[in-house]
Amino acid sequence: MSTPTAPGPETRDDLHHAVQLLAATPTHEGRDPRLLRHWARTAEEFGAALAPVPCRARIVERADGLERGLLARYTSRPTPTVELYTDTLAATEALIDERGWRHWYPPGSVRAAALAHESVHEHLHHGPAKAALKRALGHVVLRAGRFRLYGHVAGAEEIAAHAHARTVCGLGRSPLLLTAALVDAVTVTHREK
Repeated sequence: MSTPTAPGPETRDDLHHAVQLLAATPTHEGRDPRLLRHWARTAEEFGAALAPVPCRARIVERADGLERGLLARYTSRPTPTVELYTDTLAATEALIDERGWRHWYPPGSVRAAALAHESVHEHLHHGPAKAALKRALGHVVLRAGRFRLYGHVAGAEEIAAHAHARTVCGLGRSPLLLTAALVDAVTVTHREK
């Protein structure tokens, strides 16, 4: 008799993965799941609606992403840089083939999505879009009469960047699915060792 397996990440919709990202963020313990869902949906819509933004940062390729748990990373200092981790890109492409997800992620789309994703981080870091995202999320941390100060929602920029990458790269699913699947695959590999 075979044991039933847990449903894979592909059976969950993209919004579910976005909510899970927020729920796993330390500052959101105990938050109402409906609020997390609202923030996740708002961040997705915000990211998907952003016009394509060129990546102006220097692009550096590295090969230590799997050990660091990174596919790509934007850093603003000392010089704006996007680090692309070639080992994680290759592992993600292999995972897509293994899972039969090429209809969602065409060849080369992982690299393109990583660059689009990191360009949003650069855009939010250096422009007025960051304040616009805060207003859209509506997380008011201080109110005095008509004055409102909107707070940062940890994880929302990440969700917006994934939604933007999905939209501008024409992907069938959010790159958040790839993140969840890659984490599952790495976790299984570590358990088997």
